[in-house]
Amino acid sequence: MVYTLSYQMYKYEHGLAAAEQRAADVRAGEAAAALRDLRLHLRRTFGLRHRVRPARGAAGAATGSGAAAPTRILSAIR
Repeated sequence: MVYTLSYQMYKYEHGLAAAEQRAADVRAGEAAAALRDLRLHLRRTFGLRHRVRPARGAAGAATGSGAAAPTRILSAIR
């Protein structure tokens, strides 16, 4: 709902009636609930995709005493 500036100034100076305050509280609660639901949905959508990292000691890693790690060559350079 859009109010004129003079009405908004009047309400700012005189406060809200009890019914108006309750309605504003309900709207604020609904907005907070909607925001919480959106955050949970986005967390489920994007938060469950984890990057797969190779485990320590994976194949191709240097194992043993003092062995240097193999040099990786990009396929575009070969």
